[in-house]
Order: sequence, then structure tokens, then C-alpha cells
Amino acid sequence: MPVRATKRGAERTPLSGSYDAVICGASFAGLAVVRELATTGAAVLLVDRYEIGERQTSACVAPSEVLERLGVESSIRQRFTDMVIHTPHRSFRWPLPFAFATFDYPELCRLLWAQSGDAQFETATVNGSRDGEDGTVLVATDRGEVAAPLVVDALGWRRVLARGGEPIQPPRAQLSRGLEVHPPGSCKDLEVWLDPDCIRRGYGWSFPAGDELRVGVGSFDPRDHVKRPTLRLTQRLGVPPESYQGNWIPHALREATDGPVFFAGDSAGHCM
Repeated sequence: MPVRATKRGAERTPLSGSYDAVICGASFAGLAVVRELATTGAAVLLVDRYEIGERQTSACVAPSEVLERLGVESSIRQRFTDMVIHTPHRSFRWPLPFAFATFDYPELCRLLWAQSGDAQFETATVNGSRDGEDGTVLVATDRGEVAAPLVVDALGWRRVLARGGEPIQPPRAQLSRGLEVHPPGSCKDLEVWLDPDCIRRGYGWSFPAGDELRVGVGSFDPRDHVKRPTLRLTQRLGVPPESYQGNWIPHALREATDGPVFFAGDSAGHCM
């Protein structure tokens, strides 16, 4: 399990100040927003409870061209031009419409941050927001409040800064459940299992990344647990279930704004 990097002791100074933009969440979505603001001259603050790249939140596979255009291709660990699909009846190789690549999560995050100009970063837990004066938003953290007229919630499925509506909580929410392990190993194929024997309503995967495999199972029904199916898949592949990571994944688009706050990434939902 990762160790939270929120400042402690003498380093835990109060956090305050006014900025042109406050971005909450330092994974792909938050870092992409900060990167796009880098050339504007805006005073930008990025906040997350973990250090940048410290806590992996994804299986980390994307179209190769996306990574190349972002200038983060050095994070690529393995490239694929086709995918092997396993069904209950047969397995077949599907040529992909564009090349995919697995990548190193911490390195990609660091590379994106390196393109973020003079933006500032602070480790703090974001708890909510309220309206400030002159159209600003006050973002509350466990170290104090910061203000900005532009606030982006890129914190994930919980939508921490949402103002209204019912809270998004499993199992009744439109969320998929995913779990993955990262055993050592190598393989040349990007593989996906569309098989009820793997998971009733979902799919399994094995994404090779150099000297590591990323093996997991996702369920579109949040009531279905995925640990046992993941263990069954690792047994089928003959690899040890090491280095667990899991999360809830929205499988429906949600409103991109709520009052003065914008939502990006899993905070805004997505459809596979």
C-alpha cells in the first residue's frame, strides 16, 4: 500500500492563498489540465493527497500516438498492434485500429508535471468547496483554504466538490468495479477475456509492460466482487497475485459542471 505523502510535523504548514486556477487531483486528468494552462501565464495550484505519480490509479494502457503527442513516450514499456480476444467458444487475434502501449504510471505523471511551467503543487486532502467573494471558489483542504475563480475537480468518481444531487456511492451508482495485480513476467500479447467464466458481467485482461504483467478483472455490476475472479485469472495464467490495486470506475458520463466547479476524468465519468 502507498504511504500518504501529506505533509506532517514541521512540514505541515497552513495552506492558503489566491490563484487563477486550482486543480484538485494529480493523476492523468488533473495533470493534463495543468499542462494545458502552462503557457497562459496563469497562477495555477495543483493539489493531491499523494505525491505526483505516487499512487497508480489505472491499468496504464493508451493509444501510442496519444503518448507521443504529449511528449511522454519515454514512459512506454511495450507496444501492441493487435489484441487477443478470448471468448467461451474461441480465441482470435483482432488487429487494432491504432497502436496501443502500456506505460509506467509514475514516470508518465512526472513527465507531464515537467511540462507544467510555473504551476505549484501541494500535498493536501481536498474536503469540499464553497462560494467566495467576487466569483471565486474557496477549496477546503486539511491544511486550509485556497481560492480561485477556476476550480477543476479531477479527484475521481467521488466528485468531492459536487454541490448538489444524491451522493455517488456504490453499489447503486453507475460504477464499475476493477481490481488488478502486477506480477513479474513477460508476454507479447495484449489479452482480453469476454467470458462469463471469468466474470459474469465484465471482462478480464492481461496487459504486458516490459518485465511486468498487469492482470485484472472489471465488473460492470458493482454488486459483483472481483477479487476471486482476479485470482482465478492469475491461476489460469500461472502468475502470482502480487501488488494489488483496485478502484471504482464510472461507466456513464455525468454533468461536466456543478455550479462554478468543472469536473474532468473519472470525476466527470466515462464510457468504455
